Amino acid sequence: MSRFRIKKQSLIAVAGVVWLLAGLNVAILGVRAAIDMRGVAAIVFLALAGGAIAIFCAFHPMFSKLVQKNIQRIADLEGERHHVVRFFDRKSYIMMAFMMSLGIGMRAAGIVPDWFIAFFYTGLGLALTLAGTSFLMRGVRGRAWTFHGTD
Repeated sequence: MSRFRIKKQSLIAVAGVVWLLAGLNVAILGVRAAIDMRGVAAIVFLALAGGAIAIFCAFHPMFSKLVQKNIQRIADLEGERHHVVRFFDRKSYIMMAFMMSLGIGMRAAGIVPDWFIAFFYTGLGLALTLAGTSFLMRGVRGRAWTFHGTD
């Protein structure tokens, strides 16, 4: 089982890759929903862009705190090498599974309209992507990058 054990800094980088890929995938869903709404008035497009910015601003501070919390949790792990999936704790995995299931389920059931997916997923995806970048900066360079100056 030692094949899947990596150093703490690498574990932080793995977290960054996962968050970055998740963020890009979510943002792409949002952008695709916006593109599928072609023919809408410019004012609607501007409202969607403004909504995406608002969602980003709402989620970025929360994700930034989660990045710091998880980096500290990984740093506090005993020993230097840990299994590659330890970048999250059990609670984080449960939350991720719940959020993904909720999003996929709501989209599959047609519960949320395209305009909501367009602005919400774009803003959320960009916030996740920036959080992933912060993890990567910490994993690669040994320090986190955030807009909030916390580290």
